[in-house]
Amino acid sequence: MSDPSDHRGYRRVFDGDGLTFGTGFPLTDSRESTPNVDREVALAERAETLGYDALWARDVPLYWPRFGDAGQTFDTWPWLSHVAAHTESVALGTASVVLPLRHPLHVAKSAATVDRLSEGRLVMGVATGDRDPEFPAFGVDAEERGEAFRDSVALLRRVWSDEFPEADGEWGRLDGDLDVVPKPEAGTIPLLPTGHARQSLDWIADHGDGWLFYHLPDATLESYLDDWRAAAGDAPYAMAVRTDLADDPTADAEHRHLGYRAGAEWFVDYFRRLDDLGVDHVLVSPGGGEDPAASLTRFAESVIERV
Repeated sequence: MSDPSDHRGYRRVFDGDGLTFGTGFPLTDSRESTPNVDREVALAERAETLGYDALWARDVPLYWPRFGDAGQTFDTWPWLSHVAAHTESVALGTASVVLPLRHPLHVAKSAATVDRLSEGRLVMGVATGDRDPEFPAFGVDAEERGEAFRDSVALLRRVWSDEFPEADGEWGRLDGDLDVVPKPEAGTIPLLPTGHARQSLDWIADHGDGWLFYHLPDATLESYLDDWRAAAGDAPYAMAVRTDLADDPTADAEHRHLGYRAGAEWFVDYFRRLDDLGVDHVLVSPGGGEDPAASLTRFAESVIERV
């Protein structure tokens, strides 16, 4: 595993005294259509000012209406480059790049480019994909995505750290006469396998710079964290959780898909509990609605600042 301790984005997300918070694009409710670029950028700038530690962009190569979610629609790399030009210190994350659907040399160059343009702020969630029709569209055997994922991670590490490397795999071959440039700002980019990525926990602990997972019930989360600490020691654990903030600050929690609708008081207690359990970063979804800027602000002031 690489040492990401000198990486600016990684430090922003994981080197704080306690739980840190990020949020994801689109910051409006435009999940099945192309969001307004100027509005999204203004909201990104607002989130940074409010103290959110990371802005995460998903990788959705093709729109599948049945799935009901097109991500932020813009391709991950140019979108994060655009956001980098309008922000200064917030970490920029991918949640998550579908490695089996992208050639790893293209990923290596694109990611290193964003990392350099953002002065070392890119943190990469990486995944194996969950939208079945995308695999035949790209001529990829879905049953081999686990192996392709491992091969891609190995190559990314290699071409970011070595000059004119020699390597081969199903993706192709490097004979030592070609190099991938630019190199990342700190010599590497942190990689966070997402979900199980069709790998064992020991593999994720050995080859990742942390683990990015989804919302889990408290008892299940405690078990996962125990297993993760046994396998990975102090390596960070991040999770995504839907956060629908009720108008009534004392409202009890109601389960939503991958999260909750609740009042600010409940969310403060919940995130303090996650902090005590050892969760390092949460990707929340406080934006949207008729006034997403106000929603981002209200969540930051009523929840984040009190956690």
